Amino acid sequence: MTHASRHHRDRRRASRFHCLHCGREVDLDAQGTAHRNHCPHCLWSRHLDRARPGDRASPCGAGMEPIAITVRGAGEWVLVHRCRECGALSLNRAAGDDSALLLVQLAVKPLASTPFPLHALHRMA
Repeated sequence: MTHASRHHRDRRRASRFHCLHCGREVDLDAQGTAHRNHCPHCLWSRHLDRARPGDRASPCGAGMEPIAITVRGAGEWVLVHRCRECGALSLNRAAGDDSALLLVQLAVKPLASTPFPLHALHRMA
């Protein structure tokens, strides 16, 4: 049995999981998402899904780093994760109990490391 299928089998019975990154225990039920696989404390995820959210068919199982925030629809925030093992990208809805501070830090990250000095913006106008 593969690591992913064992994890899938165990996860069906579980109501919680331990974060691969920070080690904290996380409830699977969260407002705003039906297929939670990211930690609300550090926003890291686990590479579980292959083709669609909730399929739990990925053989990888590695940690996925939160690298950005995007917004879709009527303002729904979505985390962008990159797998540290295979480089796959995935989108995960932000959940109601996700750390607001970490979400905002991700959202402003591009402004904190611009490819040009911010004080030069006035010259560009």
